[in-house]
Amino acid sequence: MDIKEEIKVIAARRGTTLKKICELLSQKTGKYYSYNNISNKIRRGTIRFDEVQQIFEILNYKICYKDIKQ
Repeated sequence: MDIKEEIKVIAARRGTTLKKICELLSQKTGKYYSYNNISNKIRRGTIRFDEVQQIFEILNYKICYKDIKQ
């Protein structure tokens, strides 16, 4: 599953949409994020890691790292 689908699945679980997430992201950062802007960044693979982290924070999720060599 790619990041766009992950975000959409988690958003659906939370009862929200990517459009609403963009509104909340704009409020949180003070920078305007439109649905098209975020959707295009995700599709092109140019979304920044900090933007993904902020989206997951809005959804009350945390990105965790796990060492797979253990």
